[in-house]
Amino acid sequence: MATADYTRRIIHIDMDAFYASIEQRDYPELKGKPIAVGGGGSRGVVATASYEARKYGVHSAMSGFRARQLCPQLIFVPTRFDVYKEVSQQVRAIFETYTDLIEPLSLDEAYLDITINKKNIALATEVAESIMQEVLERTQLTCSAGVSYCKFIAKIASDMKKPNGMTVIRPHQALPFLEQLSVKKFHGVGKVTAEKMFHLGLKTGGDLKKLTKLELAQRFGKVGGFYYNIVRGIDNRPVNNKRIRKSLAVERTFREDLSTFEEIVETLEPIIRKFFERLSIANNFGRTITLKLKTSDFQIMTRSLSKEYYVTSLAEIRAIAHELLRDNIDSFEKIRLIGLTASNLQKQGEVPGIGYQLKFDFDAFKEL
Repeated sequence: MATADYTRRIIHIDMDAFYASIEQRDYPELKGKPIAVGGGGSRGVVATASYEARKYGVHSAMSGFRARQLCPQLIFVPTRFDVYKEVSQQVRAIFETYTDLIEPLSLDEAYLDITINKKNIALATEVAESIMQEVLERTQLTCSAGVSYCKFIAKIASDMKKPNGMTVIRPHQALPFLEQLSVKKFHGVGKVTAEKMFHLGLKTGGDLKKLTKLELAQRFGKVGGFYYNIVRGIDNRPVNNKRIRKSLAVERTFREDLSTFEEIVETLEPIIRKFFERLSIANNFGRTITLKLKTSDFQIMTRSLSKEYYVTSLAEIRAIAHELLRDNIDSFEKIRLIGLTASNLQKQGEVPGIGYQLKFDFDAFKEL
């Protein structure tokens, strides 16, 4: 049986409302006001919202139309990915003065292994405090930190005292912390899975812990083994400062199955926009676009279209996605998941970056 490695010191740093905070920093007239970065039109999608806007229920991946309904005084600001990438690089440079073991998850968050750190600071909490202070001084932006012995707990901890807060979960605190934690707070458990767990009477980590590994696998498939370990505080995944990037993807699980072409196209639009945003942030486009569909009976279909050139425009990605969907609409009755993947990328191989697949329950996904 696996055991937890309590010798490591892991920090998860998460910038606070990153895009929105940059806009408020650069445009002082926006400070203290509810703003949304992204499109405010009927087809627009919120990339992120300021904390002032979140009080009204506005969040990432929400349609611009819905956001305006919730907050009529909401100010929409267009995205400036070049600026966000530049600030992200400034923050990364700060991280590198403490450790080389850095695993970026996106522009605004990363894991750091500071078990041995370049500044020979004895306490992980002091390292986290120092990083938070440097980020504030150099960028005029705040971030939050989670400190623990493993990535899973550090990730959850960074969300506990947002914005501009730090939470420390020490080894002797881990099991009680996880046992009382709502499954909705577990990193990797989306809204759909959380609802399934609640339906099964599994509301906390303590409830999950009562099930055997076999029972968890029967209910949740391969990820059941992961749940079995994490509720016991076991997560020995290393902080990986090099990822093998072969594809970039975005996918969404629906709360209700979809069947008609019109329904799916309407729901597909924000996925296309999020997909294009991820490719733009990574500055890495592909020659092959793949449409992934999971049917109501859990069958997975993938359909791809390849070009002799890299597909770099939002309009062409949308056209390809619609074409793939239209050509295969008669192959299923209902779908519960849809996704887009770019492969045959411009930049492949073992490189630092954010080469990961983003899965999200659309109503729950948010940039913190």
